[in-house]
Amino acid sequence: MRLWLFAAVLCFPALAADPVTLDEALGRLYSFDFPGAHAALNGYIAVHPGEPLPYAFRASAYLFYELDRLGVLESEFLIDDDRIVAKTRPEPNPGIRKQFFAALDEAQHRAEAALKANPNDRSALFTMVVASGVATDYMALVEKRQIGSLSPAKRGNGYAQRLLKLDPTFYDAYLTSGFSEYMIGSLPFFIRWFVHFDRVEGDKQRGVHQLELVAREGHYLKPLAKVFLGIIDLREKKPREAQRLLGELAHDYPANPLYQKELDKLNVRFGIGAN
Repeated sequence: MRLWLFAAVLCFPALAADPVTLDEALGRLYSFDFPGAHAALNGYIAVHPGEPLPYAFRASAYLFYELDRLGVLESEFLIDDDRIVAKTRPEPNPGIRKQFFAALDEAQHRAEAALKANPNDRSALFTMVVASGVATDYMALVEKRQIGSLSPAKRGNGYAQRLLKLDPTFYDAYLTSGFSEYMIGSLPFFIRWFVHFDRVEGDKQRGVHQLELVAREGHYLKPLAKVFLGIIDLREKKPREAQRLLGELAHDYPANPLYQKELDKLNVRFGIGAN
């Protein structure tokens, strides 16, 4: 019997190990294990080379690496508008930048081809949502092109609205629509007058509710929704709520030092005891 099992493993190597999943890749990404995330994504792409979504997540991994390297993900940066819009630009890693845009192009090219064949392809629509989101973040936070970043942000919201019209239970798409609501609602009135996103009224509370929906029901983007909500809570002077979210992230991703570091800073800053 043992010889038969050994022969089966040799003849059918796919049975020897479970295939790599996107969940595994995203788990490594949220743990800031960037080499591990890329290894998992490469393994998945090797088996599913035609799928567009893993390429968008590959671009996400390059983006998060760069944001972490530049210290952009520190809470002091994200809640300080002056630092976000400062004219001084960080020095992006040219190699990472090249790989980031290559992955972005791969994702968009495959998604656009899929949508041409089927305009209601949910995976392709979601790929465009993710790709537009990472393009927005790179332009706004790395290249310091906040006004220019409104273009991919608007495009991503359009794809998210199309996806949610097809499937209101595709909860991850609410991350983009919710963030768009909060972002537009936070703009000064004279700027908001010239900025129009489809089905977005600039209702900050509605945006928060949609992000909370992703934090409860989302799949791929649930941790990212918690990060966004934590940032909003700090900006809105709600440290207790931010503490809860950071505590959940630190528990779920103990290998990521940033979550615990931010939680410790929050506890010291506001004199909050750990729960």
